[in-house]
Amino acid sequence: MPAKPRFFDTHAHINYPQFADRIDEVLVQCQEHGISRVIAIATDLESSHQIIGMAQEHEQILAVPGWHPCDALNAPGDIRNELRELSQKPGVVALGETGLDFYRMPSQSEEGATEATDAEYVRRQRALFQQHLEVAAETGLNLVIHQRSAFDETVEMLLPFADQVRGVFHCFVGTPAQQQKLQQIGSIVSFTGIVTFKNAGEVRDTVKATPLDQLMLETDCPYLAPVPYRGKTCQPFHVWHVAQTIAEVKGVTLDELSEATCATARQFFRGLD
Repeated sequence: MPAKPRFFDTHAHINYPQFADRIDEVLVQCQEHGISRVIAIATDLESSHQIIGMAQEHEQILAVPGWHPCDALNAPGDIRNELRELSQKPGVVALGETGLDFYRMPSQSEEGATEATDAEYVRRQRALFQQHLEVAAETGLNLVIHQRSAFDETVEMLLPFADQVRGVFHCFVGTPAQQQKLQQIGSIVSFTGIVTFKNAGEVRDTVKATPLDQLMLETDCPYLAPVPYRGKTCQPFHVWHVAQTIAEVKGVTLDELSEATCATARQFFRGLD
C-alpha cells in the first residue's frame, strides 16, 4: 500500500487541556495520517515556554512563541526581551501568534468595561504587535499573524517591515483581493477546516484563487474541526481532511498539494525540514 502524502499542521494549540496527557497518542495519529510536523502556537509567555518544552521533547513538534492579541490586556507593557530570548531556543521556527483583533471589544462582553477600556485594548494590541514585528526583524524570524475585523490595520502595521518580515495570515477567510494584497507584500495565508464547511463557499473561492505556492494548511486545533468531525475536538491529524478539500478545490492531486505546501512551509519557518 503506497504511503500517504506528507503534510504539516502549521498551526496547532496542542498545549491546551484537550491534549493533556495524550501527546504521544496525538503524534501517533499524525504519523498514521502522514502528518510529519506539528507547529505548536503560543498565546502568552507561559504557553510559549510550554510549547518550547514540547518541541524539545518531541521531534515532530516545532514551536512558535508569542502573545495573542486577544490577551493584550494581560500582557506586560514590553515583552521584547522575552521574545528575543525565546527566539533563540531550540525548536523555535517563527514568532506569534500576534496581530490585531477588533471583532469583540471588552465593552461588549465584560461587565464594567467602557469605551475607555476598548481604547486601551486597541492600544495594547498595537503595542504588542509592534514589539513582535521589531523582534522578528531583529532575529530573522517570520510571524504567525492573527487578524479579525482588522485586516487593513494589520497590513498597515506590517508594511514598514515587509522587506524584513513575512507573515502568514492564519485561519484565512478573506477575499481573493485581500490574499493578493498580502502576496504583493511577501506574506502568505493558511487555511483551516473552515474550507470543508457547507456554508464556506466564499472561503473556497479564495482557496481556488490563491496560487498553489502561496498557501499552507492548518487545523487551529482544538478549534474548527473539519467535516466529518464538526462539533468534536479538532485534532492535528485532521489537517488531512483540510488537504483533501483544498486539493479538490484546486484541482490538484494530494501529492502535488503536499509538495507545494510543504515547500512553502519550509521556506517560511526557520529550520523546518
